[in-house]
Amino acid sequence: MKLRSAYAGLALALLLAGGLSAQEPVVTGSTSFSLFNRYLFRGYEYSGENGVLQPSLAVTTSGFTLSFWGNIDTEEEATPSFVPDRPGRKSFNEADLSLSYTRAVGKWSLTAGWVYYGTKYATETQELWLGAAYDSIGKPTLTVYRDIDAYPGTYINLALAHSVAMGPAVTLDLGASAGYFIGDSDYWKTYDAAGSAYTGEKYRAAHDGMLKAGLTVPLGAGVSFQPVIQYYFPLSSEAGRTIDGASCNPGGRLEKTVVYGATLALAF
Repeated sequence: MKLRSAYAGLALALLLAGGLSAQEPVVTGSTSFSLFNRYLFRGYEYSGENGVLQPSLAVTTSGFTLSFWGNIDTEEEATPSFVPDRPGRKSFNEADLSLSYTRAVGKWSLTAGWVYYGTKYATETQELWLGAAYDSIGKPTLTVYRDIDAYPGTYINLALAHSVAMGPAVTLDLGASAGYFIGDSDYWKTYDAAGSAYTGEKYRAAHDGMLKAGLTVPLGAGVSFQPVIQYYFPLSSEAGRTIDGASCNPGGRLEKTVVYGATLALAF
């Protein structure tokens, strides 16, 4: 398999970071099922507004987390960033696997990980990431993702999150994030307004912004219901441009978009 040495190096680093423990490891897990009006990832629209179902499963022990996430499009429809593999039909068109290790250092939470994007509508690819979160109001989290396979590039994301108690158990969950993208490979070449001449540069821009508000409503025995609404928007003209100006976003223009839906989650 391509890039085996990179995976082996990551696995060794995670194992060394985990250290040795004489105590029996505690295993926890979570599973969820989400229903949203559409699927967005880093501001890119990967579905029309026909509804998507997104199951997930994660298991954690000794700081390591192995997780699965999937996307089922109820009726595939083309978007500026998405070419359907089954136009007008249902499709289980993405299945992602990830492995990460998280360690607490004082008020800091440090994470290293690997993710495999099993996409049917685009070339499958892989990323490594490093993240740092600080335990304070807003819990600022900075994460750097590096594509090591099909679409070499770096994505940097700064996120804030805060929950407000609305009663004995219900919380109002607020969040915001901003991303910056640096494309490295020929896939990220930018072109002139006519789309016919290469400008000599690859896509690099303040990329996507997101604002979020939701609720977490406990239903008992580790079960919660989480309705949410999110507002996505391009952070620069380059991110939202296709034919106006000297360059464009090769992944498809970002638009102002509202995503809403709900998640049913179980922790065990």
